[in-house]
Amino acid sequence: MTATDNAIYVSDKARDKVRQLMQEAGVADDPAYFVRVGVVGGGCSGLSYKLDFDNEQKPMDQVFEDNDVKVVTDLKSFLYLVNTMLDFSDGLNGKGFFFNNPNASRTCGCGESFAV
Repeated sequence: MTATDNAIYVSDKARDKVRQLMQEAGVADDPAYFVRVGVVGGGCSGLSYKLDFDNEQKPMDQVFEDNDVKVVTDLKSFLYLVNTMLDFSDGLNGKGFFFNNPNASRTCGCGESFAV
């Protein structure tokens, strides 16, 4: 996939896992809930990803819908996440959710921290 829309994208595996987790959390049938992604300072490369379920949008939030998943991020985080793909790995070395971020100039071994 070529990302050209300045958005946040969701892979099929991530979509399936999000649906499963929302079902387990009891919020799958509530249209107010969405996936909130963000970037915070910290981690071994300087910036870390945040991922959670939320049901409160803030005035400056950026909202995206991809692969039937609603993804929301704050404006500051979006500057780091533009054209990023949320993915999920469940193999032997699987690390769960991870971000395939074309803006990251450096990532760490754990895959949860990056630099631009």
